Amino acid sequence: MNAPNRTTDRWTKSDAVETPTPKEEPLILPGPGGYLIHKGMANPERPAPKTPKAGAAKPEGDTTKAPPQRQKADERVEAPVTERAPTGPEARRTESSPPGNAPVRDVPDRKADNQKEPAKREPGSGGPGDPRDPFHRRREPERHERMLRSAMAAVRRNMIVVYLLTAATNVLVLAIPIYLFQISDRVLTSRSVDTLVMLTIIIAGAVIFQSIFDAIRRLILMRTAVLYATRLGAPILSAAAHASLHGTGREYQTLGDLQTVRGFLVSPTLLAFLDVPFAPLFILAIFLIHPMLGMVVIVTALVLTVIALANQRATAAPFGEANMAQAKANQHLDSMSRNSQVINAMAMVPEAVRIWGRDTAASLTAQVRAQDRNVAFGAISRAVRLLTQVGILGLGAWLAIDGDLTGGMVIAASIIAGRAFSPIEGSIEGWNSFILTRGALGRIRSLMLATENQFEKLRLPNPEGRLDVERLLYVPGGTKQVVLNGISFTLDPGQTLAVIGNSGAGKTTLGKMLVGSILPTSGSVRLDLMDLRNWDPRQLGENIGYLPQDVQLFPGSIKDNIGRMRSDATDAQIHAAAVLADVHNMIASLPHGYETMVAADGTPLSGGQKQRIALARAFFGNPRLVILDEPNSNLDVAGDKALARAITQAKESGITVVVITQKPALLNVVDKIMLLTDGRVGLFGAREQVMAKIDGGGKPTAPPPAPKAGGPT
Repeated sequence: MNAPNRTTDRWTKSDAVETPTPKEEPLILPGPGGYLIHKGMANPERPAPKTPKAGAAKPEGDTTKAPPQRQKADERVEAPVTERAPTGPEARRTESSPPGNAPVRDVPDRKADNQKEPAKREPGSGGPGDPRDPFHRRREPERHERMLRSAMAAVRRNMIVVYLLTAATNVLVLAIPIYLFQISDRVLTSRSVDTLVMLTIIIAGAVIFQSIFDAIRRLILMRTAVLYATRLGAPILSAAAHASLHGTGREYQTLGDLQTVRGFLVSPTLLAFLDVPFAPLFILAIFLIHPMLGMVVIVTALVLTVIALANQRATAAPFGEANMAQAKANQHLDSMSRNSQVINAMAMVPEAVRIWGRDTAASLTAQVRAQDRNVAFGAISRAVRLLTQVGILGLGAWLAIDGDLTGGMVIAASIIAGRAFSPIEGSIEGWNSFILTRGALGRIRSLMLATENQFEKLRLPNPEGRLDVERLLYVPGGTKQVVLNGISFTLDPGQTLAVIGNSGAGKTTLGKMLVGSILPTSGSVRLDLMDLRNWDPRQLGENIGYLPQDVQLFPGSIKDNIGRMRSDATDAQIHAAAVLADVHNMIASLPHGYETMVAADGTPLSGGQKQRIALARAFFGNPRLVILDEPNSNLDVAGDKALARAITQAKESGITVVVITQKPALLNVVDKIMLLTDGRVGLFGAREQVMAKIDGGGKPTAPPPAPKAGGPT
């Protein structure tokens, strides 16, 4: 007899018979320790719990009886047929007693199940698609603007303390001039040893406290630099990763800007800038000694300010040119490091060195021009400072001759004037560092504020793998070239699609769009009827596998690469991914197996081995959607066969696979084929139909438009 159809898909309706709308009641899904009840969702049938694997431990508190794993010959059940859901008395009769000889199934009590504590599981188990864990753990959303404000607030709190210590340090600097003044005008005239001893003790204490305060503020600045780097390092890297999807890749250079800010926070230039606001304090002290000396110091301070402004205007442009040229040189250097094998094989070293040297020379030329001007203005300011001190001594001596000042006052005024001019001179010499740091802070702020915040999104049940592409249009920013135009198709869970076409047809762009790496200009890509942009990013990434055309591995072991560098990846998950991708035997042939260390360029693996390791990484965690872009471009015949077996196994596991390929070897293992022509769908349909039209030169046929989200499939 036919077994009742118990579907677990609550997103779609049956294609055979329209099911009447049942009475609204909580939806019951199988979960750890019993059933998960979701109120407000109508479904009159309870999906049957999946059969646990042989030998698997039964979750604690689970009273559900597992169905037998094998059917006896006389109890064989035919494939379920979609039936109209019973209603009225028939439905009540079906609920109360099973028809025929069907065994009575124990249904756990909802209240009891809700009170049971879910069974604990090891980290990494129950990954994507695991029926014991249909929902993912919530993680804190990334709010880059909030992180930036938090880091800047922490820096400001520390800078307030530093500024208070700077104020105390500058006040205590006056201890030495006061000491000289008192010795010259009191101790030497009174010849009092007691006064000398007490005065020396007081001034020595002031000097000790000044040194302690100065050391403390330097230590705080050092820790502030570390705090700033640790608070913003990970957010900047995350923001750069998100922004690079729609940018030029230069966003990662913002990490270098972070180091620039960190270096400025511990540099003497910052201390000079902190001391500049206290220059009026020393000028006031000189005014108290004699107004004429104070006027000389004010005029000198104004002259030094004009010199500083002129230095800023004269060096801003060449410093900017130097920074831009150096950034280009760094880009070429990074490109050389990534393409070292090509450069050496094709004897391109002289050209690479010439290009790098050209940009570096331009940077050095502009930097030398700016430094020449900076040094010139620094020398002028230093000369003005020294001449002012000489003038103060001469004017003070003339005033002392007239009896308006004492010798101690003249010496004290000269020392205080030097202290007033010192931070101004230091600020002029360190102006380049200030300009670089200001630009770095601006780029950090722009990146953090421009990157879209990763707000917390609803954690949906793990997808089953249905893919809906609706009227995709993609025009790259800043251009008018249409790369994709009107792409629409639908894949059911477990179906496989091969995307073929000439170079430049838009195949790779479509693959990137299917995994969410780039966003369409219009249209949508939906996984289980939900737009990719509305999935939780972490959950979506765990349920998607991607093998790009340009395969890149991470520095580490093969085990780490297959496990996507996750610390909670279990050995069983890594082995399962390798077996599913049919690369276990290849890994076993390596001297160190899964512990073999690889570099960023894949050394010591060959191109085909690197591609197969990346294929296993794509299948890690039992994803529901896998996109393979030219997965056999570096494979030999044996690798092609292994890849075909992997795609077949993935299909049997219910994984939806999209293969972008130019080789006909993989077309025999797919269900559907799509031919792209200049960004449009030329052919789409079942493999046999499309191959017949391609071989016979049939007229291209576009696929039917994808159904709207939420509609019948």
